[in-house]
Parts: sequence; C-alpha cells; structure tokens
Amino acid sequence: MLKRMFFVFVTLLLLVSCYEPSRNCQDFKTGEFIFNYKIGDSLKQGRFVRGEKYSIDYYDNKIDSASIRWINDCEFVLQDLENKVGIHYKIIKTTDSSYTFEYKNAVKDPNRKFIVKTGTAYRVN
Repeated sequence: MLKRMFFVFVTLLLLVSCYEPSRNCQDFKTGEFIFNYKIGDSLKQGRFVRGEKYSIDYYDNKIDSASIRWINDCEFVLQDLENKVGIHYKIIKTTDSSYTFEYKNAVKDPNRKFIVKTGTAYRVN
C-alpha cells in the first residue's frame, strides 16, 4: 500500500512539473495594452503603446517613454529615455488577449532594494 501511494505521488509530481504555461510572446511584441497597478491603497489603471523600438506609457496623469531592447521572444529591457533606468521584463504566460509578466531592475544597484514583481497586461483593440 505504501509503495503504491509513493508511486502515485511521484507520478503526479512528474506530471505537474512537466506543465508549461502557454507563451505566444510574438503576439504581444507590439500593440496597445492596459494594466492595473497599486499605489498605497489605491488601485489604478495605466495604458501603454509598444512599437518595434519604443514604448509610451500613460499612467497617473503622466507620459513616460522608453526604448525597447528584445533579448529573446519573451524577454526585453525597457530603458527610460529620460533617466536611463532599465527594467527587465519576462513574459511568463500568455492567453489570447493578455500576458502575465515578471519585472525587475535590469541592473543590480547596491543602493536600491532589488524587487521582482509580476503583473498582467491586457490587449486593447
């Protein structure tokens, strides 16, 4: 009985560990997207338009522009045009109308706290 339970557990573990979420990153390289973000206790919505070389972000009554450098089909670095700060993005899962991403500072700075966050962007059509 114990051997059988162990076999079932190992089999389930192998099946779960082999699962990879869908990642059709090419579908999200360019376009217009919205995303939700939180500042303090307030939930807000931002929008960005991403082209081949640049991204323009509209959030909190501000406009911000960044250059885009693709590392591979699912990873890129946005570098702010004004202050040159880089953020590394990795698309970790896609659906037909959205993608989930992870982002962090592109360069480790000993004077800044290293933070990794996730978010979801939704295509606007």
